[in-house]
Amino acid sequence: MIMETPDFSLLAKRQKSTRMRIRLLALAHFYEGHSRYQIAQCLKVSRTSVNKWITQYHQGGVDALNDKITTGRPFRLSEQ
Repeated sequence: MIMETPDFSLLAKRQKSTRMRIRLLALAHFYEGHSRYQIAQCLKVSRTSVNKWITQYHQGGVDALNDKITTGRPFRLSEQ
């Protein structure tokens, strides 16, 4: 079964997380035909990161792009 490619630009506009927005924009550029090198230059990230995000998307969809907390520490300060 062939799945339709989501509108990554639209998803990025609706995203609150800056990290996720950049990842979705990278995928938007990738599906527009830009090279991974061009995407990395445009978004000012490493080509390794672009490669990782594209691989994550292909393996697990958009949900695979979310940050995974591996240290057990929250990304934001608590209210205390």
